[in-house]
Amino acid sequence: MFRFPSVLLSRRHCRRKLSTTTTSQPLELPLSHPIYLIWGSNTGVGKTLVSAGIAASSLLSSPSPVKFHYLKPLQTGFPSDSDSRFVFNKLFHLRNRTTPRIALSASLRVLNASRAAATENDQTSFSADGERSASSELVCKTLYAWEEAVSPHLAAEREGFVVKDSVVLETLRRCFRDVVESGVGKERSEVMCIVETAGGVASPGPSGSLQCDLYRPFRIPAILVGDGRLGGISGTISAYETLTLRGYDVAAVIFEDHGLLNEGPLLSYMRNKVPVLVLPPVPKDPSNDLMEWFDGSHGVFNNLKEIMLSAYFERIKKLHDMPRKARDIIWWPFTQHKLVPDGGVTVIDSRCGENFAVFKAQKTEVIAPLFDACASWWTQGPDAILQAELAREMGYTAARFGHVMFPENVHEPALNCAELLLQGVGKGWASRAYFSDNGSTAIEIALKMAFRKFSVDHGLIQDSDEDTITERSPELMVLALQRSYHGDTLGAMEAQAPSSYTGFLQQPWYTGRGLFLDPPSVSMQNNAWNISLPKGFQLENLKLENLTFASRDEIFCKGRDKSELATVYSSYISKVLSGFSGSNTIGALIMEPVIQGSGGMHMVDPLFQRVLVNECRSRKVPVIFDEVFTGFWRLGVETAVELIHCVPDIACFGKLMTGGIIPLAATLATNDVFDSFIGDSKLKALLHGHSYSAHAMGCMAAVKSIQWFKDPCSNTNITSEGRLLRELWDDKMVHQISSHPVVQRVVTLGTLFALELKAEGDNAGYGSLFARPILQKLREDGVYMRPLGNVIYLLSGPCTSPETCNELLVKLYYRLKEFSG
Repeated sequence: MFRFPSVLLSRRHCRRKLSTTTTSQPLELPLSHPIYLIWGSNTGVGKTLVSAGIAASSLLSSPSPVKFHYLKPLQTGFPSDSDSRFVFNKLFHLRNRTTPRIALSASLRVLNASRAAATENDQTSFSADGERSASSELVCKTLYAWEEAVSPHLAAEREGFVVKDSVVLETLRRCFRDVVESGVGKERSEVMCIVETAGGVASPGPSGSLQCDLYRPFRIPAILVGDGRLGGISGTISAYETLTLRGYDVAAVIFEDHGLLNEGPLLSYMRNKVPVLVLPPVPKDPSNDLMEWFDGSHGVFNNLKEIMLSAYFERIKKLHDMPRKARDIIWWPFTQHKLVPDGGVTVIDSRCGENFAVFKAQKTEVIAPLFDACASWWTQGPDAILQAELAREMGYTAARFGHVMFPENVHEPALNCAELLLQGVGKGWASRAYFSDNGSTAIEIALKMAFRKFSVDHGLIQDSDEDTITERSPELMVLALQRSYHGDTLGAMEAQAPSSYTGFLQQPWYTGRGLFLDPPSVSMQNNAWNISLPKGFQLENLKLENLTFASRDEIFCKGRDKSELATVYSSYISKVLSGFSGSNTIGALIMEPVIQGSGGMHMVDPLFQRVLVNECRSRKVPVIFDEVFTGFWRLGVETAVELIHCVPDIACFGKLMTGGIIPLAATLATNDVFDSFIGDSKLKALLHGHSYSAHAMGCMAAVKSIQWFKDPCSNTNITSEGRLLRELWDDKMVHQISSHPVVQRVVTLGTLFALELKAEGDNAGYGSLFARPILQKLREDGVYMRPLGNVIYLLSGPCTSPETCNELLVKLYYRLKEFSG
C-alpha cells in the first residue's frame, strides 16, 4: 500500500533575501544523463501534461529501475495550482493501473516560497511495494513558489519575494548536482531530468528577465510544446524562432490535436529537421482524471522519449569526437600543432556573454563556463544581454538586406554606422568613413590614403589625372615603432618592424619598408609606474623623477609637454628623421596608440607618441593611428586620442566595433586626405574594395555595439560624464602582482591587464612556452587565457563588472604564488 506522510522533511520557509545571494560555483550542466527544458509556445498549451507523459514513459515502461527528476523552477498560483503536485499525483494513479504493478517511489518538495504561498503540506512522498532500492523513483521539486496566479515577475513584486536570475540558476545547479548523485552506478538512459518553464518562451521570470534569457547560461536542450489551436501555427513558429535565435537546440515539437492539421505547416517550416508529434485531444470534462488520455498518448510519449534519448546520445558522441576530427582536418592559426598536447583541444559548445561553455570530460562530463580572458582574440565586448540583442538585430538585417554591393549605394545600417563613427571615435577630426572587412585590410587602405596625401602635398604626383609620377619619385616608407604589429596581409606586414611574425619562415617577401624607432615603454614594477628608455636617448642631465610616477594618470597628463623628457624625445626624433635620407622617403607615420598588442602588450609613453606626431606634422607626414585593438573602450576611453591628446589624419578601427560578433573594419580620414583622391578620372579614385564592403549585418552590429558601450543605461561601467570607463582592475591586487618575484612588469589600462614573467633565453619571447603551466591551472579555475610567449594578459569587455575582474586577478595571483619559474 502507498503511504502519504504529511511532511517528508522539516519545512524550511524561505523568507531570507534571496535576491542578494551570490555564488562562486560555476553553472555547470552535467551530461551524465539527459536533461531537457520543457517550453511552451504560450501559457495553457499543456506543458505539464507533456512533462507527466514523459515521466510516465520513463518510469512505467522500463524493465529496470529508473530515476526521473521533475523540476519546476518557477510556480505561481501556489499551492492551489502546483505543476509538481500534478505530475506527482498523475504518476501515482498511472502506476496503480500497471499490470503487474510497477515498483515506484516518489517525493514532492517545495524548496522556497513566498510567505503568502508557504504551506506546511507542500512536501510529501509515496513509497512503492517492495524494497525502495529496487524501485523506480520520481523526484518532483518546485524551486520557487508564489501564491498569486500571475506572471512570476508580478507575483514576486506583489508578495515581496523577488529572486535574482543568478539565485534561480544556482538553485537549479544544486538540483542538477542531485540528479548526478542519484545516477551513480546507473546507465545514462536510466536517469532523466526535465525542467518545466512557466508560461510561454518569452514570459518573464521573477526578476523581469525573459525566461528564454534567464536559462540561457545552461543552454539546456529544449522540447517545445506547441499550440494545435487556431492561430497556433504562428505562435509555435514564433516560440521556436525565439529559442533558436538565442542558441537553444530544439529536439522536438509536440502539441495537442485540435483537428486543424497544424503539424503539416510546422514540418514544412522546419524543413523536417525537427520532429513534430501530435497528441490526442485532451478531454474537457473537469471530472476526467485523464487516465484514458494518458493511455491513448502512451505511444506518442514513448516516441518523444526515444527522440530525446537519441538526441542526447548524438550530442555526447559529437562532443567526444570533435577534438580528434579537428586535429585531422583543421589548420589552426598561430598554432604549432606538434605542441598541442593530448587533451589540449578545447571543445566550445557555445558562448554566453563573457563565458565560453566548454565540454569537459575528466571526472564527470559537463558543459562548464570558462571566462574568455582573451576576449576571443580581442574582439569581444558583449554581455549576455547584448549578445541576444545583436543576434536579433543581425537576424532582422539579414532578412531585410541579405547583402548588397556598396559602391555608389547606401543603406541605413551603413549610414548610421558612419555617422556614429564620425561623431564618436572620429569626432573633431575625421570627415569620412571607409568600410572594409578586417583590421589588416583597414591598415592597407590607410597606407594607400597616407601615401597619396603625402605625394600630393610634396608634389610627387602630376596635376593631370593620368596615372603618372614624377621622374625622381622616391620609394615611400613608413615611420613605425619596434614591437609594432598591424596585421597579417603582406602590405600590412611591410609596415611593421622585424619580429617573429615577419621572419623568413613566415614571410620570405618581407623587407620591412620603414624606419622603426625603439619607443620608451611604461609599466608598473614593485608598486611604481616607471618609464624605460631604450638606448640612443641623451640622458646625462635627466632627473630620475621624470621617469617614475606615483600613479598611472600622471603619465597621461598633458602638462608633461613642458617637461625635460619632452625635450629629450623631440631631440631624439628630430635627429633620427634628419639622418634618414637617400632614395627612400618617410611617407607616413603608423603606430598603435598607447598599447602595442601583439608585440607583447607594451604601453608606449604617450608623451613620446605625442611628440612623434608633432614632429611628423611639421614635416607634412600623414599620421595613421592603428586603433583596431585599442578603439571602442578597450583602453577605458572610446578612442586612444583621448589618452595621447592629439589626433591622426587617418585611423583604423575593427574588433570591438561590432562587439566581436562579425568581422567589419573602418578607416576614418580627414577631409584633406579625402580630397587628395578627387579628380576627373576614375584612376585617381581609391581603387580598393571588398565584395562585402559595408555589409549590412556588420554595420548594424556596429551601430548596436557602439551605442550600447557608451550608454550608461546599458553599460554601467560608463562614468556619469560618459567619457571614461570606471576602473575595472582592483588597485590593491594590481600592486600585489607587480611586486611578485616572478613578475617583470605589469600593465593595466581600461579592459586590459597584462604581466610579463621574468624569463631568459628560450623562456622569453613570443615562442616561449614558459607561461603554459600557469595557464593550464587557470583553465582549471574557469579562466581561459592564451599567452604572448612569457606575457600573460587578461582582457575583459567594456561591460564586465569590476567584481568579475577582481576575481580574475585573485585567481591569477594565487597561481603565480604556486609558480616557481
